[in-house]
Amino acid sequence: MSVLHPVIAEVTERLRERSRGSRADYLRRIDAAQGSGVHRERLSCGNLAHGFAACGATDKERLREGHTPNLAIINAYNDMLSAHQPYERYPELIREVARAAGITAQMAGGVPAMCDGITQGRAGMELSLFSRDLIAMATAVSLSHDMFDGALYLGICDKIVPGLLIGALSFGHLPGIFVPSGPMPSGISNEQKSKVRQAYAEGKATKAELLEAEAASYHAAGTCTFYGTANSNQMLMEIMGLHLPGSSFVAPDTPLRDALTREAVLRVAELSAPGSSHLPLGHIIDERAIVNGVIGLHATGGSTNHLLHLVAIARAAGIELRWDDFDALSSVIPLLARVYPNGYADVNQFHEAGGMGFLIDQLLEHGLLHRDVRTVFGTGMDGYAQVPYLDGDGQLVWKPVSKESGNRGVLRGAIEPFRADGGLRMLTGNLGRAVIKVSSVPDDRLVIEAPAIVFHDQDDVRKAFERGELNRDFVAVVRFQGPQAIGMPELHKLTPTLSVLQDRGHRIALLTDGRMSGASGRVPAAIHVTPEAQDNGAIARIRDGDMVRLDAVHGRLDVLVDPAEFVARVPATADLSAHQFGMGRELFGLFRRNATTADLGAGVF
Repeated sequence: MSVLHPVIAEVTERLRERSRGSRADYLRRIDAAQGSGVHRERLSCGNLAHGFAACGATDKERLREGHTPNLAIINAYNDMLSAHQPYERYPELIREVARAAGITAQMAGGVPAMCDGITQGRAGMELSLFSRDLIAMATAVSLSHDMFDGALYLGICDKIVPGLLIGALSFGHLPGIFVPSGPMPSGISNEQKSKVRQAYAEGKATKAELLEAEAASYHAAGTCTFYGTANSNQMLMEIMGLHLPGSSFVAPDTPLRDALTREAVLRVAELSAPGSSHLPLGHIIDERAIVNGVIGLHATGGSTNHLLHLVAIARAAGIELRWDDFDALSSVIPLLARVYPNGYADVNQFHEAGGMGFLIDQLLEHGLLHRDVRTVFGTGMDGYAQVPYLDGDGQLVWKPVSKESGNRGVLRGAIEPFRADGGLRMLTGNLGRAVIKVSSVPDDRLVIEAPAIVFHDQDDVRKAFERGELNRDFVAVVRFQGPQAIGMPELHKLTPTLSVLQDRGHRIALLTDGRMSGASGRVPAAIHVTPEAQDNGAIARIRDGDMVRLDAVHGRLDVLVDPAEFVARVPATADLSAHQFGMGRELFGLFRRNATTADLGAGVF
């Protein structure tokens, strides 16, 4: 058995020491909430009667007796999100499985689920990040009736899974399993789609041609197939032990997918207090699980959004994860997967090449993952180096994953990685702290030194491009995009424009206190700049023409201005009133006013 890499051991121990007090407080709270026995037995007769009034006779009798597990279903279903549309039939499937097993399951509540792909570049995107914390609160409301012994969390996309998990951790005394729905079938290649987007940005493709390409890419029920935040979420839930092994990328509405969902129901019942293998979710998510999540992010070139979400998730479990931990782990975790935007393949090709089972097996074999963790499968991480399938009788079984990648252009072993590090790095300097994803940035673009052009709105970048003002080397400084300013929207709308300019040979970069999401690509982008402009961060002192140096090799982010002059400058301000109303933004003022900094998760808890 391989020995854990010393850097991973050191990071984990530092994390454990740093979190000792807050983690102990958290565990005391959830253990006190657990108490003993089924909570329904402590409800008044009126409370309990309300809780089962609408149930059928069989469920009502079981709930009345109160001795068998009752499972909460927290569902992020809506039929506008392709990834979440398959969840429409899950509650009834789950209830049927529960009844057949002699237990009960109830829809405890629904949580909002918005699509960043639909709101990109629109006012609604300014609600997106804060929807994570709203989902956490909705999850808590759904579980607040004290009727449940375990929970099944149905969610896929960007802020939804982190929000569900933060909410679940506030009820960490309950066991829980996250139940995925799987990716849509592959459409046109991501490279084809990207080319049409860039052609449209240059005026070389019509809107009809662009829509045709987009519709051929996003064309069916299931998760979008590129490796953005939604699919990074699925990877995280599996490598942190909250999915059943191999379940993340099984296609929707297939016999294997349904079998995995049925097994999740039975498994969470076993993990419940009346079950045979009691294990609260708050005890699964410990320092080792969090570190495993960071490792998975590096090994797959995952979404930069998780430098916010994983920090917030860890805080919800009393664990003080820092960007420095990501940076330290990045230096020793090799990149084993190339999935668009970091390669040509999509998640279906990743799954077919060996997927999560192969990835986890390789990390374990080389001492690059905590093996001795608690998981919903009950086996530690060894059980996740397997793939599920249906045997000749249609029964769900698991078998060890192949030791060979099915496609070395997509997935490789740890001794022949695509690159020696994970490609997510921290930047520090006189502009504060930021993060950058370099896994698909060309080597000759890892250091950019160029004059700044300052913008306060991403649409102004596009307008400057259309006026022909950006045909040169520059660093686009897009500020007043942070959580306290306008809710930290993703700026993925900039990608086609900046990609066109880079392809023309210009040396360019993006510097912003906003986000660029899991779709961060070939253009170097220093994102999540902290402190943000609205918080009088140094980014607010940059002026047009200032030389900015982004050095991803040495982890530096600096403005090359006389220090005394720079500090003496009065920070710029911006009129953000237009961003505070419309599309529900007036309802989120409380979030903007109370948001933490990006390096603390950009949340309100």
